[in-house]
Amino acid sequence: MTGTARPRPLPGPPPTPGPPRPAPGAPSLPSAAAAAEAEAQTTPAGSPFAGLAELPVTDHVAVYEAEHERLQRELSTIDQL
Repeated sequence: MTGTARPRPLPGPPPTPGPPRPAPGAPSLPSAAAAAEAEAQTTPAGSPFAGLAELPVTDHVAVYEAEHERLQRELSTIDQL
């Protein structure tokens, strides 16, 4: 055999499994009503994230930033205890 053959690539890590695929014919995304119902079951009523599903996605950033600031204020008081 001569040295004209191209070298074969080295194998990499195994692929990570992705999210499960929906069955053929099934909708790929849940409906807005299903998403709101799922959120209502997992989000307490007094949570800053209650009602997040009804907001446009562009408004989600402001909600998360406000909660992040609140948590930072709370955590900054730990050393004072």
